[in-house]
Amino acid sequence: MNGRVGKHRNIFLVWFVWPLITLGIYWFVWYYKINREARDFDRRIDVRPGVSLLAVLVGWIIIIPPFVSVYRTGVRIAEMQRAAGLPGSCNGWIGLILMFVAGLQSLYYQHELNQIWNHYGNPPEGSEVPLAVAPGWNQSGPGYGTAESQS
Repeated sequence: MNGRVGKHRNIFLVWFVWPLITLGIYWFVWYYKINREARDFDRRIDVRPGVSLLAVLVGWIIIIPPFVSVYRTGVRIAEMQRAAGLPGSCNGWIGLILMFVAGLQSLYYQHELNQIWNHYGNPPEGSEVPLAVAPGWNQSGPGYGTAESQS
């Protein structure tokens, strides 16, 4: 099974510089892109980037959706790491907590994504790379996108 590589980004630019220059708009573009990269990297990861973006854009109206979306993005990044053959070091709870500390979740999540792209030697964005079959992944049928234990 193969997946497409996402973009290696400078974590400081993602967290501070581009959002500052664009008055915060870049953060939403980045958030959409990293969720799209999760979908493109491993088709077993269940994510709809547009819905993730809407959760953080307008989900504030009912309070909970942005927090769920940020947490689940961290979980998806950990799934991507396992699919690449790395330990799933990204933690959605840490991302959620960092959301309240100067918006550091973007710095943390991009750092974790960069580890995946570094693992593959930083090929150009969109390049096809082989995925490791992570233990516990159901590779067919309705279980796609869920880590199920094999008994």
